[in-house]
Amino acid sequence: MKFTDWQIEGSRGEAIYGTTHDASVKPKGIVIMAHGFKGYKEYGMFPWIATQFSNDGYIVHRFNFSHSGMLDGDGPFERSDLFEQATWNTQVEDLKILSTAFAQDTLPLTLFGHSRGGAASLLAVGRGEVDASRVIALSSPSQCISMSTAEQKFLLERGKIESPSGRTGQMLYVGKAFLEEQLESSETHDLIALTSKIEAPCMIVHGEDDTTVPVSSAIELADSIPTATLVKIEGGDHVFNTPNPFPIDGVPSPQLKAAWDAISTYRDNSSQTRARPFLNPM
Repeated sequence: MKFTDWQIEGSRGEAIYGTTHDASVKPKGIVIMAHGFKGYKEYGMFPWIATQFSNDGYIVHRFNFSHSGMLDGDGPFERSDLFEQATWNTQVEDLKILSTAFAQDTLPLTLFGHSRGGAASLLAVGRGEVDASRVIALSSPSQCISMSTAEQKFLLERGKIESPSGRTGQMLYVGKAFLEEQLESSETHDLIALTSKIEAPCMIVHGEDDTTVPVSSAIELADSIPTATLVKIEGGDHVFNTPNPFPIDGVPSPQLKAAWDAISTYRDNSSQTRARPFLNPM
């Protein structure tokens, strides 16, 4: 399998670092993979899922958001200053830039996102900023802001709020711009209202044992999207029971395999159906 590493200019002129997996057979589509909060393109299941897509004939671009704080590789957050400046708008702008850079007229485009990356993908399509043929969102929240009123007040007063990284031990911060943009333009951050406008097929995949983002978020998203298919994975946690790091050729957990099996089936049949009933693959 051929991999190509690249770097292009993303939101606000900051760099997006990415890796492309060439399709193993004649290409039949393009997939752009968006990671979650404190995630990155090498995280856990991402290289493995990208390989599965590639084996099925998809050109896959996994990347680090320009304001993720990660450059290339899987080490520490080298740009914690950028992490602090990250907002939903920087992520949507990155997705718009990438979809424009990698789009091919003859190949359908899929946005694939995990957690915050899933919400950003839905937000980009719901706003009409990215024209995707389909969206696949894993473990995605159903709202852009989950802070309590007290936390919002603290963030606006102090200018930033602590958000430590359990992986690296670094103290990271969420900056007040993250909240200010949402307060200044609430209509462009109302995820449920925006997803109700999506016409492209969407698959919402969520672990039933996710303690980071409750499965009720998946149900709310699926209820709001006219074209949604909801898949609930029995015993699945936020990362579908996948360790980090996880070998690109590793044996997937039963939960990750169930998620991929559902995605693969959906991908092959999504053009034939608007919505399907809840699934429980385990």
